[in-house]
Amino acid sequence: MRFIVLFFVAFSFCLHAQEKAGVDKINTLLEEYKNDPQLKPAVVSFCVLNAKTGDQLIENNSKLAMTPASTLKIITTSAALGMLGAGYRYETKLMVDGVYDSITGMLTGNLVIKGSGDPTLNSEYFKKSDGGELVEEWAYALKQKGLKRIIGKIIVDNTCFDNNVPGNWIWSDMGNYFGAPPNGLSYNDNKIKLYFKTGTKTGDSTQLVKQVPEIPGLIFINKITTGGKDDNAYVYGAPKQNERLMTGTLPPNKSSYEVEVAMPDPAWYCAYALNKALVNAGIGTTDKIEVTEVPMKQLTESLHIHKSPAMSSIVYQTNLHSNNLFAETLLKTIALKKNGYGSLYAAIDIVLNYWKGRGVDVEGFFMSDGSGLSRSNGISTFQQATILSKIYRDPNMYKTFNSSLPVAGQSGSLASLCKGTFAEKNMRAKSGYISRARGYAGYVKTKAGTELSFSVLFNNYNCSPTEAKLKIEKFLEALVDL
Repeated sequence: MRFIVLFFVAFSFCLHAQEKAGVDKINTLLEEYKNDPQLKPAVVSFCVLNAKTGDQLIENNSKLAMTPASTLKIITTSAALGMLGAGYRYETKLMVDGVYDSITGMLTGNLVIKGSGDPTLNSEYFKKSDGGELVEEWAYALKQKGLKRIIGKIIVDNTCFDNNVPGNWIWSDMGNYFGAPPNGLSYNDNKIKLYFKTGTKTGDSTQLVKQVPEIPGLIFINKITTGGKDDNAYVYGAPKQNERLMTGTLPPNKSSYEVEVAMPDPAWYCAYALNKALVNAGIGTTDKIEVTEVPMKQLTESLHIHKSPAMSSIVYQTNLHSNNLFAETLLKTIALKKNGYGSLYAAIDIVLNYWKGRGVDVEGFFMSDGSGLSRSNGISTFQQATILSKIYRDPNMYKTFNSSLPVAGQSGSLASLCKGTFAEKNMRAKSGYISRARGYAGYVKTKAGTELSFSVLFNNYNCSPTEAKLKIEKFLEALVDL
């Protein structure tokens, strides 16, 4: 017995010594940050907690409100899991507005696509192996039901959401794929793929050679020139605006360079694509389509119900790919299920109250969207690390949430991080990056086997995004020694 007691005393002493060495290592790194001229105008904030107990191990500026960029997605996705459940599925219904005669196959009236906010409709992240369009599947299902002709319109009811762009998004983001706003009826990830032929030298004009999908009436004003090594093209345009200005540069000597941009009206395009699919399937239509601004409430008959993948799968894709559209949709879905309407501002209040109800001090937590694209978001690293610790202690949420986070050295935005170190495969985290704001928030297992929750955010640094990433990587690698 005396031997066992001595063993545990010695073991505890070793753990304490290792933790002290880890703290010393991070404190030395913090001094390096303070003396770094590229970080002179910056705010460096971090907080590290024991995930199981919530006890704080080390911090710096951890109570300051920081711009979190996409690390904010941990708040949105975990709240969606907590309030909607991992098994939640969206339902998009093809409904009858009029009279459907199943004997003759005639629909005297309108076919209504009743949106529920599902962001996965025809998404590239959930496409079937055959690569077919989702609307072709819908057309086939309607034909199997006996539908032969629609004497009316194809109407989209996407009024379950407010369908507004988050008010603090900037103009230069909104026309690009990462600024595609959520919709009560999203389709094709709400984006278009453009393909450009570029010139041979800097300053040459470029040519738009193809767009997928083709959208009637959409006009692109191409002022993109040849230059640089990367995609530095920007597309400007608001929702439902069919004229898009394209500026910036693309690399030289490309015959079909891909650029992704936001779709002006995904609900309208879904109806348009379904109309084409119905005609191709031999179902007659009047070619009339409409997106209603008024909820259609007197609908009782469904001809087809499409169910989304489970919430667990949507959260996985959201965090792995840092998908802004999915994150914004999840946020509005929380309000839809709680209040019956997907209002952004109501959703933010619900999420803040959810975490407050779970013991998180939300004072100074400023939430403007669900994805972190807005620069007006503000949250402290202490709040992020605390929320992660709360998730860790929640058996109904942790496994699903943790598996959605990219793995250091292996996947997603962490694939190149911490290669060849103990942190590789032992760290899962959500990254975040917008102009002059970069960070990571997640979990790491130390060399001693302790699970930590952490958040580290750099704001307003005076270096390139890659250089900021390398500076933060030193901190991430040091966490395993705590």
